[in-house]
Amino acid sequence: MNHTRIRQATEMPGFVLRFPSLFDDGRGYAFPCDAHGEVDLQALSPRARDNYLAARSAVGRDFGVPAIVGGERWH
Repeated sequence: MNHTRIRQATEMPGFVLRFPSLFDDGRGYAFPCDAHGEVDLQALSPRARDNYLAARSAVGRDFGVPAIVGGERWH
């Protein structure tokens, strides 16, 4: 595993992966990711990891297709 990549993803998130809610405009989830939309699950807290896995499994049912967004703070 590349520790430099983990440090960059957690300290300086340049991209977020956004899962928009299909039912409540302006709501959803956002997780730090790399430019390819890959989320480092080990860098997430247990709660964030659970939310990420739940959002990913509910795409099309509760959440829209996730989008990679750059240059925004994710927290």
